Amino acid sequence: MDNLLYVTNIAGKRMSYGFVGSAIKAAKLMGLTFYSVANRSQSTPDDINADEEKYGVHLLHVPICRSPFSFQNIKAYKQLCNIIRENKIDYIHCNTPVGGILGRFAGKKCKVKKVIYQAHGFHFYNGAPMKNWLIYYPVEKWLAHYTDAIITINKEDYELAKNKLKLRKDGKVYYVHGVGIDTAQYNTEESSREAKRTELGLNNSDVAMISMGDLIERKNYDTAIRAIAECKNKSLHFYICGKGPEESALKTLVQELKIAEQIHFLGFRSDIKELLSAADIFLFTSKQEGLPRSMMEAMVSGLPCIASKIRGNTDLLENTEGGFLCGVTDVSAYAEKLNLLASDVEMREKMGKNNLITIQKFSTETVAEEIREIYKAELKG
Repeated sequence: MDNLLYVTNIAGKRMSYGFVGSAIKAAKLMGLTFYSVANRSQSTPDDINADEEKYGVHLLHVPICRSPFSFQNIKAYKQLCNIIRENKIDYIHCNTPVGGILGRFAGKKCKVKKVIYQAHGFHFYNGAPMKNWLIYYPVEKWLAHYTDAIITINKEDYELAKNKLKLRKDGKVYYVHGVGIDTAQYNTEESSREAKRTELGLNNSDVAMISMGDLIERKNYDTAIRAIAECKNKSLHFYICGKGPEESALKTLVQELKIAEQIHFLGFRSDIKELLSAADIFLFTSKQEGLPRSMMEAMVSGLPCIASKIRGNTDLLENTEGGFLCGVTDVSAYAEKLNLLASDVEMREKMGKNNLITIQKFSTETVAEEIREIYKAELKG
């Protein structure tokens, strides 16, 4: 039985099956033994053992740091090479920027049979700052020579990789529908929706909008907040799930716009599924994404979406009649679409149903089959 090593950056306390589940399913279908490497400093030995038993995989800790400039990654690289040799790894499937760098260097050093890199959103893209192209594009172009296949999760990255990156031995670029989302997990009953709306203090005439993600400049919450102010509709309530360095500035903006009663900073939440069920609209003004999982979660929860017209968002929403796409910082466009959806329950329901259909293409089962076909072609071909 051949051995596959799945490399990524940082793992949570327990393994995120939503991120790696499709690859595990695909590996099992191919008869591969699955090893997963990540920085598991948040996990106890009991956590790791529980996940290994639950998913039938081998989980290993390597002190990978998110910053590519951290000296800690030299130690991580050496440990990764030792793991490859000790476990007789045949193939590497590496993810995320640093995981992709370390995985490909280690694969070359240890003469692994095949190395696959899965890009979750290149830092160089249409409209990216020039510095991104000057820094990240040459690095990716160089690393492509150590890569047998690249997997992309949005159409823009697929075309870019296909046209601009030359892989080892004329390797191939693939497109898959993300990392997969478990569509069954988001089925919530109407009673759950009503209970959560009551908890949030919402009445029947209120329209709840939701967004999830770190409070950082890239997520562009500033534009979303200004759009709600421009709506001049007191029944609109925006729930922001996440924490980050922009929180103080955003709260100051809310006070300046005099909409403090409409904007709710919820911080980190463990009840995202219930909050999504209580919401009416998903509002997502991000400036940069690969393929946003938060919007996928909203779609599988049956919500209509108002989102920025960027890579990733367009893959999910364009030509689907599941919502609206607006210019990234076009406050008036967001406000117009918010007022339109807020006043039309029937439109919200129709768009939500359309999203339930669209999201099936991005399910764990669909992506697992796509990954299996890639493993078949690259590892067993």
